[in-house]
Parts: sequence; C-alpha cells; structure tokens
Amino acid sequence: MVFVRKVRTASGATAVQIAERRGGRDKVLEHLGSAHTEAELTALLEAARVKMHPGQGELDLSAGAVPAGQSVITGKCSALLWHVLTSAYARLGFDALGDEAFKALVLARIVEPTSKADSLRVLDELGVPHASLRTMFRCLARAQERGYRDQVAAACFAHAAGHGDLSLVLYDVTTLYFEAEQEDELRKVGYSKERRVDPQVVVGLLVDRAGFPLEVGCFEGNKAETATILPIIEQFQQRHNLADIVVVADAGMLSSSNLKELDAAGLRFIVGSRVTKAPGDLASHFRWHGDAFTDGQIIDTITPRVATTKAASVNDVTKRAEPVWDPAVHDRSWRAVWAYSVKRAARDRATLTLQENRAKAVIAGEKPARTPRFVKTVNGSTRLDEDALTRARSLAGLKGYVTNLPVTTMPAAEVIASYHSLWQVEASFRMSKTDLRARPMFHHDRDAIEAHLTIVVTALAVARHLQDQTGMSTKKIVQALRPLQQVTVVIAGHPHVAADPLTGTASEILTATGTEWPTH
Repeated sequence: MVFVRKVRTASGATAVQIAERRGGRDKVLEHLGSAHTEAELTALLEAARVKMHPGQGELDLSAGAVPAGQSVITGKCSALLWHVLTSAYARLGFDALGDEAFKALVLARIVEPTSKADSLRVLDELGVPHASLRTMFRCLARAQERGYRDQVAAACFAHAAGHGDLSLVLYDVTTLYFEAEQEDELRKVGYSKERRVDPQVVVGLLVDRAGFPLEVGCFEGNKAETATILPIIEQFQQRHNLADIVVVADAGMLSSSNLKELDAAGLRFIVGSRVTKAPGDLASHFRWHGDAFTDGQIIDTITPRVATTKAASVNDVTKRAEPVWDPAVHDRSWRAVWAYSVKRAARDRATLTLQENRAKAVIAGEKPARTPRFVKTVNGSTRLDEDALTRARSLAGLKGYVTNLPVTTMPAAEVIASYHSLWQVEASFRMSKTDLRARPMFHHDRDAIEAHLTIVVTALAVARHLQDQTGMSTKKIVQALRPLQQVTVVIAGHPHVAADPLTGTASEILTATGTEWPTH
C-alpha cells in the first residue's frame, strides 16, 4: 500500500514523504521535503496528493522511480506583509517617484532597519525581487539629484491636508551622532541630547498634530536648536503657500528673537515657558494669594518679550486681576498661560528632594565635586542654597506656555491642550531613532546623509500611516504578517501556489487599511 506520511525531524520540521508498506515496514519511495510553516506543509501535502491522485498521469511509485530528496518548493515570500507595505506606500503617493530601488530601501527599513547593503538580505528573506547593491547605492544619488525630499514632502502635505487639520503644526529637534574622530562641515561636536561628545548632525522635524511628518531638515552639529525652527517653518510655508498656521514647540525654542521673527512673519506660536519666569509672570498672584494653587488652576496673564531688569515684571502687582493680553496694548509682552497640577507638584517635589540630597552629599564630601543644583560657594566653602531651594519648591507644579494667540482666538485650556500634542513629534522621533534607526552611521558626506534622512522620513510616513489606520505599532504589524508565507511549488512542470491561512490579526490589519488581498 502506497501512502503519504508526515515525520517529525530532529530540527522540529515536518518531513513529507511518499512511502509503501512492505513486510510490516515503511519503505520511503520519495522524500518531498521538510516544512517549517503551515504554508509549506500545505504545499508539500498538495504535491503528494497530486502525485497520488488518479487522473494526473501514471506515476511509477516503485522504489527508485523518483530521485530521493527532489526539491519541490521553488519560492517563498512574505507576500501579505509586502502587499500591505507597498499598498500604503502607493496610497501616500510615493509611487510617483518611480524608483523601485528607493521604495525597496524604504520598506525594508520598516521591516528590519539595517545598513543599505544588509537591506538586500532582508529583501531576500522576504522573497522580494530587488536590484543589485550598486543600483541600491545609486538611488541615494538619485534621491538628491531628483529632489525626492521635495516630492515626498508634497505627498505628505497632500495626505495630511486630506485627512486632518494643518492649522497647527508641531516642531522639535534631535541629534544623531557619528562614531568619527574628525569633524567636517556638517558633522560637528555640539550640544547632544544623548550627552555624547562625538561629531553629530542636528535634525529638525515638523509634523501635524497626529505626528505625521511634514518637513525634515538637517543642520550642522553645533547649530543651536533655536536657530533651526525658522528655516524649517519658512521652507514649509513657502513650499505650500501657507499663511495662517500655529507652530507649537518646546521651551528649547524659546528665544526672544525667534518669537519676534515668527510673529513678524505672521505666524502664530505656542511654546513652553521656563519655570524660572513664573515669579515675574505671576507676581500679582504671589502677592495676593501667596504660593497657594488649586489643582487644575489656570492663570492667563502676560510675560515680557525681553528678559531685562526693566521688563522684569510687566504686571501691575497692585491689581488683583491678571491683565488680558492685547497685542495692540501690550506691545512689549506676550500672552502667558500658567497651569498648576497636584500630580506635577508631587513629581516636582520628589525631584527637588533628590537634588537637595545630592547637594548635601557634595557639601559633606560624600560625592564628587561636580557642582549640582542648590550648591553655592561662599568664601571658598560650599553650602546649601536655601533661598533657591525654597523658591523652587514654591513653583512646584507649575507649567507655563507663551503664545501670541489672543484669548478671543484660543482659550487658555486649548493653548495647553495644543502644547501637549508635542508628544506626537517626540513619538515620531522615537520611531525614527529606534524602530527605523535613523542614525546614518554608514554615511559620511552630506549628500548621502541627506538621502538617508529622506529614506527615513519616507519610512516614518508609511509607518505612521499604518499605525494610525490599525492602532498597532509597526513592530506588531510586521510580527503579525511576516510569518505568513506564500509558497510556490512546481509539480510536473506546473506551478502551484499555497499560502498560510489569514490569522485574526492579519484580517484586522487588512480590514483597517482597506487592503484587498487576492485569494488563491
């Protein structure tokens, strides 16, 4: 009797064989292969069925008729994952670039971020046809020569404009370091968010309120953060012919010249304020109410545009009521919104206690003499700065925001809510630096670094789009779809395709993204 049998191998795979029962023992007539996934097992069983099914031609299944170890699987592909990624890439309009090598590098980075050379391994493992390594590297030059960054930005803007509100945009910067000994015209040593002393570049990213990328810029590593915001905003404004937008940025962007130039350009802004400005901005409150605040309390007031002694306080402390900012009246001030939170106060006090203990340890000689906060030196001896500590404790729980939006345009609560959207740009930076490994460690000249950032921001757009549609992280999407294989088997000269059945998560992804998956 001839039959098909499945045998578990030492490696954990399932071997599919055609065997014959002879004298109480099984004699293997043909070994069809070993399956590591359900799709492969299905394909091998189908191959065995075709060989044994009547009407498929006479097959000599006697011993030695078919060479042992014959390979029947001719191709494997993570077709579903690649289909979801390429569909998202096309929906965003990036296919207009007409560069398959660029697309392959972008999507491979989403699946597994690695070097350009190693991306070919990723594509091979996915079963995706690709160009040669030289062609892949040449696409970096094409990206610069043909202005891919501009085309990607235009496509991103069109998508964001059609799916959200672009009246408010978020801006932040990060640094990407290089393991290089020498600086050059771009890679320079500067202030590092990661506290490194390596040459680096400064990257500015502009996103919409949902974190979808709109504009990216690369600057010299020693460029001040405050000097990056205007070039990016002006480039975005000119590229899309925009006038009335609100720019949100953190306190690092807070410089009097920046705010003045943003205002002069007709732009509205919301930036974080430094807590050290609270005593001046809230002078009236401290005089009439002391340092007592209620949870959720919001104080809408004004703050001097320039921090000079003369403008230390623009508020009239003899009046209990806070002034309502009017640009026509308060031409030397901006609007300031301060909010108090009990939860933030508890967190601030805990931090201050740690800083106080560290200061006392330094004064007592228990810690190295790197001067921490609240340590002052008087006549050669160190002591605790009690006044500064008391002042800091009185400000615990306060968070300030500076804007040129009048209260008639945006209430204080909305100013605060808009600022808190900044976590979206921070999330996009985290995705870029961790999930997509934005650090261009294998590139050295400016054009290659710029092209690399174009690939990263394009990948970020695709990843953000899929995340917004599915509510899943890119990592979860890849983990859910990558194992689902499509296998091609050639039997008697005819190709047959088998695929893993869709899992529940895979079906959810297809439904959420509106991606049609052909059935076989």
